[in-house]
Amino acid sequence: MIITIEDKQFDTAKITQLYPAAVVKTGYEDETTQVSLEWLDIEAKGKVEVVGFGIFVNLGEEEKYSFIFDTKEEMDEAAGRIAAQLQPS
Repeated sequence: MIITIEDKQFDTAKITQLYPAAVVKTGYEDETTQVSLEWLDIEAKGKVEVVGFGIFVNLGEEEKYSFIFDTKEEMDEAAGRIAAQLQPS
């Protein structure tokens, strides 16, 4: 099955990971890292600076794609569009 995220198409058979995450500053220069949305909601409690939200797609270990959004709402809308494509017809 082929799904489209933003303007990029993926074969679901090749996707090894597909997940949402927050993107936060690490505190070292302009470095950022991904953290789970659950961790952000429960543990972060204002301790980190969120710079965006993303949907991340891994095709094996080497091929990785990131789709970054300014707000969680925008990311949630994109995740909804992905979910709709995965529903049986």
